[in-house]
Amino acid sequence: MYIETVPNRNSKPAILLRESYRVGKKVHKRTLANITKWPKPFVDNIKLLLKNKDAVVTDKKNFIVERSLPHGHVEAILKTIRKLKLDKIISPTPCRELNLVLAMIVERLIHPCSKLAITRLWHTTTLANELSIEDAGVDELYDVMDWLFKRQKAIEKKLAAIHLSDNSLVLYDVSSSYYEGKTCSLVQYGHSRDKKKGLPIIVYGVLTDNDGRPIAVDVYPGNTADPKTVPDQIEKVRQRFGLSHVVFVGDRGMLTQTQIDKIKEYPGIGWISALKSQAIKKLVEQKHLQLSLFDQQNLAEISSPDYPDERLIACYNPFLAAERNKNRLALLEKTEKEFNKISTQIQRRTKALLTASEIGVKVGKVINKYKMAKHFKITIKDNFFSWERDKENIQSEQQLDGIYVIRTSEASQKLTSEDTVRSYKNLSHVERAFRCLKGVDLLIRPIRHRTEDHVRAHIFICMLAYYVEWHMRKALAPILFHDEEAEENKKVNNPVLPTEVSKSAKRKKINKKTIDNLPVHSFETILQELGIKCKNRCRFDLPDVSSTFDNFTEMNKIQVKAFKLLELYP
Repeated sequence: MYIETVPNRNSKPAILLRESYRVGKKVHKRTLANITKWPKPFVDNIKLLLKNKDAVVTDKKNFIVERSLPHGHVEAILKTIRKLKLDKIISPTPCRELNLVLAMIVERLIHPCSKLAITRLWHTTTLANELSIEDAGVDELYDVMDWLFKRQKAIEKKLAAIHLSDNSLVLYDVSSSYYEGKTCSLVQYGHSRDKKKGLPIIVYGVLTDNDGRPIAVDVYPGNTADPKTVPDQIEKVRQRFGLSHVVFVGDRGMLTQTQIDKIKEYPGIGWISALKSQAIKKLVEQKHLQLSLFDQQNLAEISSPDYPDERLIACYNPFLAAERNKNRLALLEKTEKEFNKISTQIQRRTKALLTASEIGVKVGKVINKYKMAKHFKITIKDNFFSWERDKENIQSEQQLDGIYVIRTSEASQKLTSEDTVRSYKNLSHVERAFRCLKGVDLLIRPIRHRTEDHVRAHIFICMLAYYVEWHMRKALAPILFHDEEAEENKKVNNPVLPTEVSKSAKRKKINKKTIDNLPVHSFETILQELGIKCKNRCRFDLPDVSSTFDNFTEMNKIQVKAFKLLELYP
């Protein structure tokens, strides 16, 4: 067989795959295929293979590796996105805008950075080539962010249709991130969770299903109080998602009494939250909560006329009690150490005596730092300062250590006491989402975008990236430092006590090996490990042949295991 190029008058030459044969003394030829429309590299490869089969297969000197790019992590994330049909959710029709959004999601997982840096870094992997966006610039990314922001509500509605239904439990929590600059109207000074003094912040709330899978995110000005974001979420669930009955789960700082009263105005919307310490103290004083309840059990339902049409579930965690008592004693000692320093300063002043106001400022700084004012009786005068512990107050608070009370509108027929407590403790899933968004995984901060829409789109991209990460973490749990049995154990273990770590998780932590004797990874390092699988562009180094082909690095055991767990192998 051979390839022949046949002139075709004014048209392009015809490229034919032919075979020659002999009849008597005459040589004939027949056409096996017309490969005119085949790509030139493919035709060149066939031509080379027909000329010198052995050289191509066995002699590595006949080709040169022109470039090697990390590929495995890009392949794993893109295939996971397509397996989850997230690309179809973002845009049912393939388009360049979709490819650019997918590239930003993948790069956010591989190497979170600015949009300008993204356009540089995606050329250091196969990402740009895989999505055919090699020529994209930063201005086009900003345009695509506007395109994505316009689709956010529709995308969230599709995610809710997949993961939420009537009678679902919905977890909601709020966090904040600092902002570099002052150009965005969302930027305000408020309660910063990042402990970055002097920098304004932006507030955002994440809505997840009961397993912590992110469904929606909303962005608010930095001076927005957490409870004020709740009505938006109720309207979103009712109007946009079209759900008639869901149960909101929020912490006691989120679902305040004011917000619960508003929720009661919406038929079909339930809630689970917790009482604040002062409310628990009042229950004890009114004898509605008797501490003797916990002599034989650590969970009991109680009632109070102050909370009509509600179920109150009192819980006692001895481990939490010991921890709180330990922390209180440590803070008391630190406070007294600072008080001693102030007392020493006063005694040293013999000429320029300290006034009561000056001493008060110094004491106030210590009190604000350690938050222990309620546990001390303090006397301040000119050039005089004394204090003593309020033992009665300390003892009164110690009695409530480890006690918390869950409150809910849901009847016991729908949600048992144990499941109610488990549902409230599932808020830790949202907290993990915030850790991933703000920590080493996705680096949502610092935020530098100038316009509201770009800030909202940036945070939405981070949420979509976490949606992919959530599914990948769940699948890869056997080779990560995760307890893959934790969720199942929570369903049967005592909901009040801390979840006991499974034997398999303990073994992984000690040995740093999986049951298959493979190294255990974090999510960050497993992506780096997958990136070792490279896509190599090779060029034939033979006369009359100018063709290239792609070759992939052979996968090692941990890479094969990861792809199998992700159900992407082979």
